[in-house]
Amino acid sequence: MTSSESGASRAPATMPLRSRLAVAAGRTAAAASRALGRGSGGMIGGEVAMKVSPAVLADLAQGRRCVIVSGTNGKSTTTRMVRTALGAAGQVASNTNGDNLPSGVLTALMAHPHARMASLEVDEMHVPIVAADVRPAVFVLLNLSRDQLDRVGEIGSVEKRLRRAVTENPGSVVVANCDDPLIASAAWDAPGVVWVAAGASWGQDSVAFPRGGQVAQGPDGWFVRHGHGASGTEEGGATTDEGGAGVGDGDPRPAATHRRPEPHWWLEDVNLTPQGAPGPTATLRGPDGVSVPLALSLPGRVNLGNAAQAVAAAVALGIDPADAARAVGTVSEVAGRYSVHDVEGRKARIMLAKNPAGWQEAMTMLDPAVSQVVVGVNGQVPDGTDLSWLWDVDFELLGGVPGRRIVACGERGADLAVRLEYAGIHCDLVDLPMDALAALEPGKVEMLLNYTSLRDFKKILDQRQAKEDRR
Repeated sequence: MTSSESGASRAPATMPLRSRLAVAAGRTAAAASRALGRGSGGMIGGEVAMKVSPAVLADLAQGRRCVIVSGTNGKSTTTRMVRTALGAAGQVASNTNGDNLPSGVLTALMAHPHARMASLEVDEMHVPIVAADVRPAVFVLLNLSRDQLDRVGEIGSVEKRLRRAVTENPGSVVVANCDDPLIASAAWDAPGVVWVAAGASWGQDSVAFPRGGQVAQGPDGWFVRHGHGASGTEEGGATTDEGGAGVGDGDPRPAATHRRPEPHWWLEDVNLTPQGAPGPTATLRGPDGVSVPLALSLPGRVNLGNAAQAVAAAVALGIDPADAARAVGTVSEVAGRYSVHDVEGRKARIMLAKNPAGWQEAMTMLDPAVSQVVVGVNGQVPDGTDLSWLWDVDFELLGGVPGRRIVACGERGADLAVRLEYAGIHCDLVDLPMDALAALEPGKVEMLLNYTSLRDFKKILDQRQAKEDRR
């Protein structure tokens, strides 16, 4: 399934004068931010431009074929994969440093004004707003789980926003993870939906189906059951209330149709630890007999799912499946995540873990041969100040390697240390990730850090590298 073709992106000289002035002001602000060492300019440039012209995002996006990537986890990685896969067809605008609010999206488009395509990471709560301006050719909807409850709210409100964006853009192809019931609900009514079996190992937040009923598991995957007691059936089918009508949000479809959709794309022959390979391998199968090998440079089963959705999105825009699969396999680092740094003999690999589902997945990516692990948690606004979710994570997974030493750190390191002790995992407690590395022996170290903890640590690493380069 492919989206309709569109013309070249609108050049700045053909935009309305006010938007041209906005772009100039935004670029100046972004350059000043970088020159003053205040940041990459990924947000401030867009904020200034939108103050000058509220219509600048729509004007700058006109004529481009845009992909919007959203979901709780995996946005940055999948956005980078989509950008890489689309790169075979020309220049691609993209906000691959995590600047996923409307201002960051605008800055990415300003940086590449003539790119005919764009791969755009968008915060879940802002998808309808951004989509109204960029009119995406493709949505990529990954997964939904609890994240920053103090900012975002309950997961049902997020699903409703994604569903609204899908409804308001009926001409868009929607590449959706059919293994996630919440994503399936958001994409259910899309005329051009492409279902991908990308996996969903975290199910604690999808017990209730947004359109009514309870989610249960059967031999063919999840299904929705209704009625008093919601006992379901032993065969994996779904029961209905009397009369067979669906329940919730006035959905007229029979309840039995609310079950895991048959995927258009799926993975076979999955090998998470192939000998001599940097990451997992699999065979990706798709429509019309498509079968292409996937060999990733990133770890984990979850990244195979991200890669499958990235390939499906690229194919929807006319990229050859084999070319797209090869391209996503070259992605080895995403905004510092998965990168390896030598810090005085400690070879530290950095991974992001920012919410219960993310921590659960990240812990499965730890190399069992590495006996030193740093875990770091801050509680700043970008992280979410409510860290009660720490008690929902199965941290017992960290203790599965005999002799493994664990060091907790960060602004909320004490909260994390208490949680680990309750899980039967003894840890040392220090203030900062760099202190944690100093407390360990030279050799390999795995580091799991939440958002601002990773961000701040990466800044220190970059400053150290800059000093080394100047010598």
